[in-house]
Amino acid sequence: MQDSSDNKNNELSRRDFLKKGAAAGLTISVIGSACATKRKISTAPGVKKAAPIDTVRVGFVGVGGMGSAHCRNLLNIEGVEIRAVCDILESKVERIQRWVVDAGFPKPKGYSRGEFDFKRMCDQEDLDLIMTATPWRWHVPVCLAAMKAGKHAATEVPAAVTLDECWDLVLTAEKTQKYCMMLENCCYGRSEMAVLNMVRQGLFGELIHAGAGYLHDLRALKFSSEGEGMWRTAHSIKRDGNLYPTHGLGPVAECMNINRGNRFEYLVSMSSKSRGLNVFAAEELGADSPEAIQKYALGDVNVSLIKTANGETITLYHDCDLPRPYSRINMVQGTKGIFQGYPDRIYIEGISKKAHRWDTFDDYYKKYDHPLWKQEAERAKGAGHGGMDYVEDFRLIDALRKGRLPDMDVYDAAAWSVVSELSERSVSGKSKPVDFPDFTRGQWRTNKPIHLVDF
Repeated sequence: MQDSSDNKNNELSRRDFLKKGAAAGLTISVIGSACATKRKISTAPGVKKAAPIDTVRVGFVGVGGMGSAHCRNLLNIEGVEIRAVCDILESKVERIQRWVVDAGFPKPKGYSRGEFDFKRMCDQEDLDLIMTATPWRWHVPVCLAAMKAGKHAATEVPAAVTLDECWDLVLTAEKTQKYCMMLENCCYGRSEMAVLNMVRQGLFGELIHAGAGYLHDLRALKFSSEGEGMWRTAHSIKRDGNLYPTHGLGPVAECMNINRGNRFEYLVSMSSKSRGLNVFAAEELGADSPEAIQKYALGDVNVSLIKTANGETITLYHDCDLPRPYSRINMVQGTKGIFQGYPDRIYIEGISKKAHRWDTFDDYYKKYDHPLWKQEAERAKGAGHGGMDYVEDFRLIDALRKGRLPDMDVYDAAAWSVVSELSERSVSGKSKPVDFPDFTRGQWRTNKPIHLVDF
């Protein structure tokens, strides 16, 4: 934490901080909307494979931390060119333009005329793909504008915040026949992909249960006057549920074949009391600071329990406002054994060295490291989050170039992201069960599971 003089220079004023909370009430849709009744559609046309694209022309919206990381990756992937860049800060646009030129490509067109300039970019530029790494409330508007302008769309996580937004993404993708992909990098983590490989080979037997979550101390970030601190805290002020479900949920959803022979059926959710942000703010910013006296709706720990159509269960955590080491849990359990992350460890009945004792995962890596990681490990070195960011971006561009459906489609983006609103509904209703919508309208029964080996 910075010293007191730095804190005084960087902390939000009382007026700015309370504006942040008011803005949340204006930009986050009211829970319990009429969306569930207005989206009664009996059949789903699906989104068909697009024709191969030799060179993928990309426009990027939002080039802060994660946006810049994606742009760096794209500059190192064959068959892709960054043709346009959009951000509300012209200086960030110019930085990416310099990177592109320094890499030997033509200077991309810049767009920085305010918050909605991405619409002008979508309409004017001849692009194949629009990618976005903006604050959450802009993910859906950017994706909708891209698809309506005839471009594929890819967004950082979560793809959407509300149920209405999830349906908007699904229906627009179906109407325009454009891909809408969520950039869930954790599905491409080396451990996660090795576990998926083992699941596909039957090492765990029949899957029974999974544990997942996002457990990350974000207290300093939420009170920062820069980056995500400028908007993320507003969600903590107004909302109570699992606000960031996809990092942990995505990998285990793939293992359980969600939307591909299985689906999320319903959930129940419960939140603890809220104390962490107030205590942290009082200690770091002063007991009388706006941050310390602010009421936060978000419970410090949210636990959701999901039941699938095939009978498995998933425990899903959101834990960001208390001191703790980082974890996504990353646990899968079946009739023959169990894997759990943080640290990685495994037990397989009849194979593990000692009964009722964990094995380290090192020996299993040698046999079950995913083929995609074996292929891309060298190129992924130095990329963000242990290389998973590069593998994610490579896989997306490779799908577009080869005319292959993306690994994660709009139905995955909706099913994983909608946990946010469904958990909020359950929490506000004393942990009542809340049904998941079937965004595929029955197609999950015949869709084929993800293997990630078709390359």
